[in-house]
Amino acid sequence: MIIQEIDLTKTIIAIATPPGQSALGIIRLSGPKALEIAMKIFRAKTELKAWSLVQGTLIDFEKDEAFDEATAVYFPAPRSYTREDMVEIICHGSPIILEEVVRLGLKAGARLAHPGEFTLRAYLHGRIDLLQAEAVNDLIRATSLTQARLSYGQLSGRLSKKIDSLRKALIDLLSQVEAAIEFPDEGLQINLEEISRKIKEIVREVDKLIQSHDLGQAMMQGLTLALVGRANVGKSTLFNALLEKERAIVSPYPGTTRDYLEERIKIGEFLFKLIDMAGLGQPGHPVEEEGIRRGQALASQAQGLLVILDNSQPISQDDYEILGLAQDKKAILVINKIDLPSRLERRQLENFASGKPIIEVSALHKTNLDKLRKAMLEVFPPAMRQDHEEVIFHWREKVALERIKEALTQACEKLEAGYSEEIVAEELRPATEVLGQLTGEIKSEEIINAIFQEFCLGK
Repeated sequence: MIIQEIDLTKTIIAIATPPGQSALGIIRLSGPKALEIAMKIFRAKTELKAWSLVQGTLIDFEKDEAFDEATAVYFPAPRSYTREDMVEIICHGSPIILEEVVRLGLKAGARLAHPGEFTLRAYLHGRIDLLQAEAVNDLIRATSLTQARLSYGQLSGRLSKKIDSLRKALIDLLSQVEAAIEFPDEGLQINLEEISRKIKEIVREVDKLIQSHDLGQAMMQGLTLALVGRANVGKSTLFNALLEKERAIVSPYPGTTRDYLEERIKIGEFLFKLIDMAGLGQPGHPVEEEGIRRGQALASQAQGLLVILDNSQPISQDDYEILGLAQDKKAILVINKIDLPSRLERRQLENFASGKPIIEVSALHKTNLDKLRKAMLEVFPPAMRQDHEEVIFHWREKVALERIKEALTQACEKLEAGYSEEIVAEELRPATEVLGQLTGEIKSEEIINAIFQEFCLGK
């Protein structure tokens, strides 16, 4: 969707409920002719008054033929989601019926909405800003109740108010510096120490938001965890046990897994992307060798490791090499096959573990899996700190805030090094602009297009 293509004089229509059969489906219209077009399709039993749910019938106006019972609500401008006239028609959730309503709406003069265009119109009409628009999509895609609550807070404007207060504080500082530059003969004196202190306060607030991004990503996208270990230690059995389904082929023969499998699971408030891969060690086949190479690459990129060891076998050189992969990463050492007689020396493992948790399980019999899941929640997700009033979910927000932090840090350093006010002002100006772009107060078509192309149709 290109923002220049949006003609706000046109009325748009789209199905607002997900594809597939359901008990109910919703069709939305927004624009100057929303009510007029809706009245051609929907024959109300009583007058279609604002804010009232009215019963009626869906009509093929070309044939004057009814095809479903329905209800409709009229939301007059400006007290609607888009700040335009809107009508929502609720009918049975058959895809055939919903598509027919849209077809008739197009025939009556509406245009098919672009993905996210209802929310884009809300933004263009000033009802919400860009951060709130992103929060709409985050709320739709929320993977946990905690994320939903955080997204709702942002939709309510909490993050926007935070960014706006930082921008106003920065503009106030910039105006003081520029006043001293523009009116040198007026004897305007600025307190350099006070300005430096205030800039550092803003930097601290910006940095808190940047640091929250890891938590936001963990909630939205999930944490990638690689299951690593030598062949036949039970990685695939544990993979299946954690997923609670038979996803990976399990065999008593080494080298069964020659590529990698990836699946998502939800534990508590967090998503985890589990990767089951070929056993590391000496390959017995060229295909297995390629699987090991890919596995090592994935393990190096993963955000955490589940290092699987075989309780029924002594620790081998391959085990020690695999444990070396976990030295600089978040990891849990998992001793599998505790249902078999033990030949693994615990003391050797504890000396090598470097304080990382060791969990004993039987993946085959699903013993201690809850204990492992609890450890996964304790070890891998970023901590939710008390000062995380707001959480940044998007990369574009993090990058923007990092640019702001860098500019403000440079301004502070130059101020303390005795540079002129002109040089300091040059560092402050772009920071204020980027803060404005975050909320969309300063419009950037590239940013707007990037945000709204992620939306579903009808929102």
